[in-house]
Amino acid sequence: MEEIIILPAIFVGLPWVILHYVTKWKTSATITNDDEVLLEELYQLAKRLDERMDTVERLVADDSPDFKPARIMHDQEKDNQKLRELDRLLAEKKGA
Repeated sequence: MEEIIILPAIFVGLPWVILHYVTKWKTSATITNDDEVLLEELYQLAKRLDERMDTVERLVADDSPDFKPARIMHDQEKDNQKLRELDRLLAEKKGA
């Protein structure tokens, strides 16, 4: 009597549970449209904040010659490199 319960549990139940959670794992690994919109908004916010920090640093540096900014100075390539890379990736994605 126990074999009637154990055999279907092993050959039907166990693979079903494994395949069910593999499918759940694969679907949860993808990014949703809402996530993409949120990331785009956060990226735009980061760009605006970067521009504001550059402006504030430039204004403070104009008022105080002893001011040494903690960040890299305004519009240097090293400072803007990651933002340009993100711009390029977004342009590629929109073009695809």
